[in-house]
Amino acid sequence: MRRRTNLPIESRGPLRTMFIMTSMPFGGAETLLVNLIRRMDRDRFAPEICCLKELGPLGEEMEHEIPTFHHMLTGKYDLRVVPRLVELFRLREIDAVVTVGAGDKMFWGRLCAWLAGVPVIASAIHSTGWPDSINWLNRQLTSVTDRFIGVAAPHGKYLVDVERFPAEKVVVIPNGIDTDRFIPNREAREQIRSELQIAEDAPVCGIVAALRPEKDHALFLQAAKRVKEKCSNAHFLIVGDGQERGTIEKLRTQLGLENNVTLTGSRSDIPDLLAAMDCFALTSKNEASPVSILEAMSTGLPVVAPRVGSIPDAIDDTVNGLLVEASNLDQTAAAITSLMLDPQQRSQIGEAARIKAKQYGSLETMVAGYEDLITGIYRQKVQAAQQPVRQPATQPIFMPQSSKINAP
Repeated sequence: MRRRTNLPIESRGPLRTMFIMTSMPFGGAETLLVNLIRRMDRDRFAPEICCLKELGPLGEEMEHEIPTFHHMLTGKYDLRVVPRLVELFRLREIDAVVTVGAGDKMFWGRLCAWLAGVPVIASAIHSTGWPDSINWLNRQLTSVTDRFIGVAAPHGKYLVDVERFPAEKVVVIPNGIDTDRFIPNREAREQIRSELQIAEDAPVCGIVAALRPEKDHALFLQAAKRVKEKCSNAHFLIVGDGQERGTIEKLRTQLGLENNVTLTGSRSDIPDLLAAMDCFALTSKNEASPVSILEAMSTGLPVVAPRVGSIPDAIDDTVNGLLVEASNLDQTAAAITSLMLDPQQRSQIGEAARIKAKQYGSLETMVAGYEDLITGIYRQKVQAAQQPVRQPATQPIFMPQSSKINAP
């Protein structure tokens, strides 16, 4: 397929911005995208979503609000994804493509955007290495990518120093959350505890993360067993779902924690679930800037988290959270135990955590960062090209039947 080079790039109105995902389950990056899209200025932007595979629950939620497209890729080596995406971008007259995450979506999204002549091409990256490292194929598209977006200052440095992206193409837009939504909530606390049959006086530690290997829920369960030995009425919540669920359920049984650990599965009421907790733990082997700890901190929870990625930027050890070495069971269990046994420490650190969450990064700042980035690049391209206003397509454009499109 030849690249279309004569596509006019001056927009007829709000910039049509297509975000590319694999799917949209309940997860940190997916939730960030939903929050971003909902806050974008509709006078300046017309956001759309394309999932290479199924929409997922968050995608299904968004298809009632904006144009959504899915099932573009039927298998890892399905080359038909190229004409599908190229024709989609042309049909929708897309002004900007932003891929979210590494892997297939980063490659196919950028390649097809370039072939379709999309003016702005950017990649938002939410990881540091395995399992979402940048492969050789993705590196070959560096020259056609306008910007690589990091989620925190140390992450931006990682993209330059480790992933070897050109420094002039790397920008940092810090993750932001809605601190008015994640708040201490006594009513929600009582409701969730009643639903999950957790005693009101039981100290609860939770984790919110997709059940994937890199999140290391096994470490969380092993720490839970040690905590239970010193705090017999302790309870633990694992919020999320994924490929590791069977393994986690089996380990829970092996450790004798059936009555102390609740797996909630995927939930949309994360603020309420956090309000039901007394402390929060993250046991990931690597992270960039996890949204879950910011949400927990905003809720007023003391957080136990590993010294990886940009987490030390958000957590000042012993002030608004407790930092431990990644994959260190002794440190993780000891930190959780200290919080579960000491309500005063929990309260003091939790109050400081909420203050830090408000200061660290707002949702409004994140949205403005994306809007300014897309607009700035687009204006540069318009000035360079000085092409006429794009005319509407006069002929129907073929779209394979296997590509499901829902566009109002």
